[in-house]
Amino acid sequence: MRYKSAIIWLSTIISALCIFFLSFTWKSNQLKEQAIKYATTADGKVDAAKRLHFIDSLWKQPVYIGYTLQEVTQYALQKGLDLEGGLHAVLEVSPVEILRALSGQSNDPNFEKALAEASAAQATSTSSFNELFYDAFARIAPNQTLASIFSNSVNRGKISSTSTDSQVKRVIDGEIDGAVDRVYKIIQARIDKFGVANPNIQRLPGSNRIQVELPGVENPERARKLLSGAAKLEFVECYELNEYGAGLNALGAILDREAKAPKVAAVPAASPAKDTTSNALASQLAAPAKDSAGKAKTDTAAGSALTKLFIQTGNGIGVYVKDTARVNALFRRADVRAFFPANLKFAWAAKGIPATNGDEILSLEALKQAEGQKAPLEGDVITDAAQDFDQTGRAEVTMSMNGTGARIWKNLTGANIGRRIAIVLDGYVYSAPVINGEIPGGRSSISGSFTVEEAKDLANVLKAGKLPAPTRIVEDAFVGPSLGAEAINQGYMSMLLGLVLVIVFMVGYYGTPGWMANLALFFNVFFIAGVLVQIQAALTLPGIAGIVLTLGMAVDANVLINERIREELRAGKGLLDAINVGYEKALSAILDGNITTILIGVILIIFGSGSVKGFGVTLCIGLVTSVFTAVYISHILVEWMAKRAIKAGKEKEMTFETFISRDLFKGMNFDFIGKRKYSYWFSWGLIAAGAIVVFMQGGFNLGVDFKGGRSYVVEFNQAVPTDKVKEALADDFGGKGVEVKTFNGDTKLKVTTSYLVEDESITANNTVRTALETGLKDFASAAPKVVSESKVGATVADDILMQSFVSIFYALIAIFIYILIRFRKWQYSLGGIVALLHDTLVVLGMVGIVRFFGFELEVDQVFIAAVLTVIGYSINDTVVVFDRIREEIGVNPDLGNKALMIKTINESINHTMSRTVMTATTVFLVVTVLLFFGGDVLRGFSFAMFIGVVFGAYSSIFVAAPIVIDLGTSSKPKK
Repeated sequence: MRYKSAIIWLSTIISALCIFFLSFTWKSNQLKEQAIKYATTADGKVDAAKRLHFIDSLWKQPVYIGYTLQEVTQYALQKGLDLEGGLHAVLEVSPVEILRALSGQSNDPNFEKALAEASAAQATSTSSFNELFYDAFARIAPNQTLASIFSNSVNRGKISSTSTDSQVKRVIDGEIDGAVDRVYKIIQARIDKFGVANPNIQRLPGSNRIQVELPGVENPERARKLLSGAAKLEFVECYELNEYGAGLNALGAILDREAKAPKVAAVPAASPAKDTTSNALASQLAAPAKDSAGKAKTDTAAGSALTKLFIQTGNGIGVYVKDTARVNALFRRADVRAFFPANLKFAWAAKGIPATNGDEILSLEALKQAEGQKAPLEGDVITDAAQDFDQTGRAEVTMSMNGTGARIWKNLTGANIGRRIAIVLDGYVYSAPVINGEIPGGRSSISGSFTVEEAKDLANVLKAGKLPAPTRIVEDAFVGPSLGAEAINQGYMSMLLGLVLVIVFMVGYYGTPGWMANLALFFNVFFIAGVLVQIQAALTLPGIAGIVLTLGMAVDANVLINERIREELRAGKGLLDAINVGYEKALSAILDGNITTILIGVILIIFGSGSVKGFGVTLCIGLVTSVFTAVYISHILVEWMAKRAIKAGKEKEMTFETFISRDLFKGMNFDFIGKRKYSYWFSWGLIAAGAIVVFMQGGFNLGVDFKGGRSYVVEFNQAVPTDKVKEALADDFGGKGVEVKTFNGDTKLKVTTSYLVEDESITANNTVRTALETGLKDFASAAPKVVSESKVGATVADDILMQSFVSIFYALIAIFIYILIRFRKWQYSLGGIVALLHDTLVVLGMVGIVRFFGFELEVDQVFIAAVLTVIGYSINDTVVVFDRIREEIGVNPDLGNKALMIKTINESINHTMSRTVMTATTVFLVVTVLLFFGGDVLRGFSFAMFIGVVFGAYSSIFVAAPIVIDLGTSSKPKK
């Protein structure tokens, strides 16, 4: 074997990396168990606040070979929301309100009509709202310019009355994109403060939408309010340290007394506004020195409880991140609040200062703003803000205000010369600049030791008040922890059973060499897990299905190799020669088959979302690692085993077959092409029957993600009749459609309704949830409990449905082009595509046929992912047959010689029959496991694969190859 040493070294390095990164998962799980143990109360319940305190105290501390808990958690294998539990939400930033604000709240009838038309068109179009608005406005008012609407004080300096439409469009596009970016950053900041480990937030390309995943969240209502609340920007005066120092001294006395430490002299809190001992306090709260990297040096020397908890930071105080929970609890105490002015409110800085001990120091600003009191100036007065440079070249931020804001700002700055005014967004202080003098005219510059990036961030914060960017949750799903744990058990059970079945089957068919293929299979699963951790991809339930499916498809490469080796042994070659030639001849078909399936995985990643994307990632990783393990690692193992057999004089005993496989398919010579007309009639008859049944049923039973609506999984302590629950809920849901069916057993029901589907507000969510709970009161004895809920807005549902069709179309195009490049004849490409269309239509038709017999399935995103996987599997089978045809007659066959082509194709199919049946059987076994043990979430996926595997193998033989004959040959042979 060539490059044997390089393969061994590469495998060793990859294995070492996988072990290293997987060790973070082990450590993370260990620390999670410790946190739960620490937070478990005497009655066995877990105190969420104590668990969070445990995590916060170690978040920035080294806990494993120099890595902090934050880094350990980041590098651990992440589980998707369907396994971990939590909230998935897609937020849409409303461009309508942004356009209204940019127009200066214009009442122009053409403008209003264009907005209405664009809103209506968005439901069925994949274009952005901006483009739909521009087209509608040009159609409604062909002689009116956009500048006539958007040339106003809001856009002064950017749009004038003479601006062209293209110039106005650039400004509008930039403002909308900037608004989405600001919302993204605001939500990101909110989530960072929410206390969720490993949240995932990303902008969805080509849209005004932001996807958020919050694993482990148990209070979805609070999370939804956090995500959809409008940003609140305020300018608030600050107290200086010497004005509230007496209160801190009094707090220090309490801390010393509670810690039973020597007391530090403290000033009585009778007059906290006038502190005559601020110097004494300052000497206690020594500001930390900075090291050469600008990090705060930590001092572990003994001191009072006050100095151990607080650090002086400039004109204020700071706290280590690990102590923030304790400080919050202190300032909530009534006896502590009494030490400070009534209108003093402490607010944390948005960003921390890194400390040398690995922790961060968060500044704590004292604001002159009582709880619930309105700030003297709010962000709606901002007209513009931007990053700039001062005369010395340092980064600064400039901002402008409208007339009302300018007047208030002048008075506010004039009254606070030499003092600080904090810029507060959502309760967190982003900056607290010192006012150097009264600022008239509303134009200000904020300077300091900013980096350019920090100045841009602050400008974005200030712009949050300039344009309203209301968000609405257009899609969300909540999975309770109990349902997540159940999904994990189902997924792992499926994986284990699938692995066992494949191992038994391989050994039973190939004997001792089958063990080498199984060992390569273990390497494959190990590499998949290691790569998932290294790229920080989340493992979802469909992702586990992808691994199980990969187990079956990975065997395909080993089967191809072993069948080739058997052929070479029958031809009389020696054992080592047969092994080397077998691996060499199988490589082409292995690469072609896996590349076509990887194309499907890439399309799933591009067009899928959430768990479907997770499936695509797992599938792609699994296919790449399976090629490496089957072609290279198994080669080394099989060659090692062969050399041992030769050395022991047992070369003849290593036959790559058992009594089961010895004579199976041997000498097979069936005229498949001659029977193609019968297969045509059978295929199209089955497709027609499926289409008729689906039509009679009124179409497919679409999932919530395709038709929109709300879905709930309700758990009972006993079985409850679905028809009774449906009847009880019908009136509460306003007579709208309601569907009730069992979910993972008789004690769980899935309730789906279109009630208030057009209303995507939180109020509508609460109304529907209340209606559900009211309807379930009739079953109070069964203790109903909602363990999962999801919502998909009508607009998003249309988009998802459109994306599904587009993804299938692109998959077929990509495969057509790849086969055309590899086989250089359009007949091969068209034959393959017809076979794929055949498989897709058969799978869809069988959904209707089995529904006729009471087995009802939802067609949703996961089902479409299965259809795409069927396409990938089927073309893999077809490519193997085509590859053998190419080998038999060359790259440029004489397609005009029909007799020769029929003979060659028949021989190619007969030669590859063992491989076709073997691969179909192994994949069929693991898919059957998924169908019976994967749970209701994967039921549709498993069924589609179950049917697709059978008909994928069938179409490779009876559809794809015959099509090549019928499209590319004539009855008269060429001379």
